[in-house]
Amino acid sequence: MKIAFATQDLQRVDAHFGWAKNIAVYEVSPEGFNLVEAIQFSGDLKEDGNEDKLTPKIDAIKDCAILYVAAIGGSAAARVVANKIHPIKVNEPESITAILGKLQDVLKGAPPPWLRKVMNKGTGRDLNLEDE
Repeated sequence: MKIAFATQDLQRVDAHFGWAKNIAVYEVSPEGFNLVEAIQFSGDLKEDGNEDKLTPKIDAIKDCAILYVAAIGGSAAARVVANKIHPIKVNEPESITAILGKLQDVLKGAPPPWLRKVMNKGTGRDLNLEDE
């Protein structure tokens, strides 16, 4: 499963999605995780209301199941969710490898229903987990 992180320094989740200079994409499984790619963005990223800056970011994470951010605007969150990507906000900067380690531990056990659903992204299976 691919996970995306909005990051300024490629080490921590420390960036607003629209303002992020980098998006780090990792592959994670119960056995481990590895960096797939680090995508850099330039230009006037802090310009509010500039929806054009979101398109290349959303295109870059289309095959990700989860997006970790420090913050995300309402319209950006709606676009992320419309692409079947689950956004997760972290309250303070947190190490990407620490998050991946926790996620890996959860995958080894019994993931909660929301996580099982996002794990199936791209498999053609759309499980209805509401009955669990």
